[in-house]
Amino acid sequence: MSGKHGEDQHDGMPSQHQHALLGPYSPARESSGTSWVPDASPMHGRHFARGDWSFMLHGFATLVYDDQGGDRGDEDVFSANMLMLHGSRPLGAGTFGLRGMFSLEPETIGDDGYPLLFQTGETGDGKTPLVDAQHPHDLFMELAATYSLPIGEERSAFVYLGLPGEPALGPPTFMHRFSGMEIPEAPLGHHWLDSTHISFGVATLGVTWGRFKLDASLFNGREPDEQRWNIETEALDSRSVRLSFNPTSEWALQASYGDLHAPEQLEPDVDVGRTTLSAIHHRSWGENDWQTTFAAGWNDKQPGDTTDAFLIESTVTLEHVHTIFARLERGEKDELFDAGHPLAGSSFDIDKLSLGYARRIAMLRGVDIALGALGSVYRFDDALEPDYGEHPRSFMVFLRGRL
Repeated sequence: MSGKHGEDQHDGMPSQHQHALLGPYSPARESSGTSWVPDASPMHGRHFARGDWSFMLHGFATLVYDDQGGDRGDEDVFSANMLMLHGSRPLGAGTFGLRGMFSLEPETIGDDGYPLLFQTGETGDGKTPLVDAQHPHDLFMELAATYSLPIGEERSAFVYLGLPGEPALGPPTFMHRFSGMEIPEAPLGHHWLDSTHISFGVATLGVTWGRFKLDASLFNGREPDEQRWNIETEALDSRSVRLSFNPTSEWALQASYGDLHAPEQLEPDVDVGRTTLSAIHHRSWGENDWQTTFAAGWNDKQPGDTTDAFLIESTVTLEHVHTIFARLERGEKDELFDAGHPLAGSSFDIDKLSLGYARRIAMLRGVDIALGALGSVYRFDDALEPDYGEHPRSFMVFLRGRL
C-alpha cells in the first residue's frame, strides 16, 4: 500500500508513522485484504498526512470497448473502476487502520456484466447464472478496520474486521497485483482464486514473524448477490487459513485453503473446498518494473466434482510510459450451459492467451492516463464449436486513468 517511485503525490509533511498496517515490515508488501505482494512492488497513489494519521488514496477508471468474438460473443462499452482510501495512526502500543474501497460498476457495467467468453460465476438477476460475462463489483468493495500489535522487533499480531472485507484466502486479487492491474478484464479463474475479495462479513486473526505470515478467517462465504448497491449481512459460516512467505524482497508466496458454505446463490445446497497456491516475482531496474504471477486454484464441490484453474500473467512497464502485458490461462469449466442443453453439466478445459499494450499519453493533475489494447485467442474441445464457433477471437480497446 505504498509507492517506491517518484510517481506518488504527497500533501504536506509526511507523518513519522509510515510502517505497514499489520507488522514491522515495508508497507509496499501489503495488498488487498491481508494478502502480501513482493516488497519490491510499486503502489500508485497519493500519500498525505494529517496529524497522527497517514493516508493513501488510490483508484482507477477504465473506459473499455469490448468485442468478444464467436457465436456466443457480444459487444459492449463499459467502465471498470475503483476508488480506495485508507488511513492509519498509532494507537496505544500498536497501529490502527481504516480501509474503504468503492466502485460505480453497478452503474457503469450493469447487472448483466460485460461480455467475456467462457467466464462464469454469480448471477445478474437472482434467477439465472452469468455465463460468457463478468459480473460488476459492488458499490461497497471493502469497509474494514485493522489493529496490529508488535511482539518484539520482527513479530506482530493483528486483527482485520470487514463488512465487506477479504478473508485470508487466495493471492492478492487481480486488480491489486501489479501483474494484473493493467489488464482490463478479469481472469477466467477468478472464482477459483480470488473471488472472495468481497465477502460481506470477515473476521481475521493473524501473526507475522519476519518474512512469514499466518492468518485465519471466519467469513460469509456467499458471493455477492444481484443487489450491488447495498451491504448484506449474513452469518460467518465459512473459514479459511493462509500461510504467506516472502523469501526475498522480490518474491511473495502463499498457500491457502477455504471451506466455503454455499458460495453460489443459485446453488444453495453446494459447499466448496477451495485450495490456492501462488507465487509472485517482481523485478525493478531504473524506472522499469516487471512482475509475473503464477496462481493455481481447485474448487472441490460438495456434492460435486473438483475443477481447477491456472494462470500465468506478466506485466512490464518501461520508464512509466510503455506497458506490455500477457496472461495465459487454463480453466476447467462445467457451468457453460443451462439445464436442457445436451452439454449441460459437462466439464471442458478452456485455454486462453491474452496479449496487450498500453501507453501513457498524459499526466493531468496527478492522474496517469493511458491508451491501450488487448487481444485474446482460445483453444477448447471440438464439442464446443457448434456453440462458440471454430476460432473465436476477442479484443478490447481502453482508455485508463489512474491515481
